[in-house]
Amino acid sequence: MSQPEAPKIEFPCANYPVKILGHGKDDYVEVVLEIVRIHAPECDVERIQIRNSSNGRFRALTVYITATGIEQLQALHQDLMAHDYIHMVI
Repeated sequence: MSQPEAPKIEFPCANYPVKILGHGKDDYVEVVLEIVRIHAPECDVERIQIRNSSNGRFRALTVYITATGIEQLQALHQDLMAHDYIHMVI
């Protein structure tokens, strides 16, 4: 039995969610936004969702960008994952 094909994204894709999980450091949000704005300067800071782990050790951010292409998303993922604070990007 074959697996269904993943849905295709049509670019540009407004309101594309990027979820970032990392250390709950004081400057975590600023660090993440600095990296995101390199690839998506129009990132809407008013819509950022922030969730802390129960012990405060980790912080999850969801940012919404306008995805312009697969190259942008790959470069954003690579730059986020290169930072020591960040553990996972979805």
